[in-house]
Amino acid sequence: MAAEFVHLHLHSQYSLLDGTTRIADLVKRVAELGMPAVALTDHGNMFGAVKFYQAARKAGVKPIVGCEVYVAPGSRHDRGNGAAGGRAFHMLLLAQSAAGYNNLCQLVTAGFTEGMYYFPRVDREILSRHAEGLICTSACLRGEVNEALLRGDRKAAREAAGFYKELFPGRFYLEIQDHGLEEDRRLIPEAISLAREMDLPLVATNDVHYLDRGDHSAQAVLICIQTGKTLNDPNRLTIKSPEYYLKSASISAALFR
Repeated sequence: MAAEFVHLHLHSQYSLLDGTTRIADLVKRVAELGMPAVALTDHGNMFGAVKFYQAARKAGVKPIVGCEVYVAPGSRHDRGNGAAGGRAFHMLLLAQSAAGYNNLCQLVTAGFTEGMYYFPRVDREILSRHAEGLICTSACLRGEVNEALLRGDRKAAREAAGFYKELFPGRFYLEIQDHGLEEDRRLIPEAISLAREMDLPLVATNDVHYLDRGDHSAQAVLICIQTGKTLNDPNRLTIKSPEYYLKSASISAALFR
């Protein structure tokens, strides 16, 4: 039996200066790979949602509209470098229904109009008001649960996972990824252990930022533009793995056997 896989964590060119994937190329490749569906989860925005929906339907691929939102550690209204106003966690949200799509629009809009501080941020308070119809995952290494697990803070990981399990009943998943990074290898067993402990489902994803493995260098250029660096700068931000591409079902399935 052939492996089946649907990409649920995916960034297009609308993840500005981070993703390289063009929507037309994306749906064409997904259709060629025989995948029945694909999600679009750009960083903090839904700029490509309509174009993605129309192109996917035309190609005979089920579109799943989502967003990788930024969640403030405190209130979305807080600013500054303290615990409440500092860096934001990542969280993946997928629209499960029309109500979910509407709630996702509300959240993304509020991120820009109320929570903007370097990134368009939401928080637990507004998530609590707009959780209906949304599937939530713990996202990448920058997710709240995953960051806590990686720093060895099991108590904080349990608290966050428990909050989102209650907020998204039957719709909160611990997300695991394997891009060949040491952090991925450390996190996977910890996430599996927590999932068993808290009776949470797991979902395996690939954090797609480009279509082909060879496009890793193109993403490096975008990141240089984003951070104001050049390719020959030894201090530039680099992504250590070239595995953030649109893998086939067989390759994806093999990672988590």
